[in-house]
Amino acid sequence: MSVKDKVIGIIADQAVLEPSDVTVDSTLEELGIDSLGLVESIFAIEEAFDISVPFNANDPTEGDFDISSVASIIAGIERLIAEQS
Repeated sequence: MSVKDKVIGIIADQAVLEPSDVTVDSTLEELGIDSLGLVESIFAIEEAFDISVPFNANDPTEGDFDISSVASIIAGIERLIAEQS
């Protein structure tokens, strides 16, 4: 399973949607994911990929991890995986 498919699956799970309802252009807000859902998504992503996401739950807009869209989250995770190898 690709990083993209896995991330979309995790986000769809948090949004209680089908993966087919989540596009890379979707924002978490459009998908109905609130701040708690975002934190749970980040934890699930960290577990699924065995990575540490540089994310501040108290100030999600601060930091190097772009959560503006599903595509930016996928790109950030791919970068973190590449940095770990």
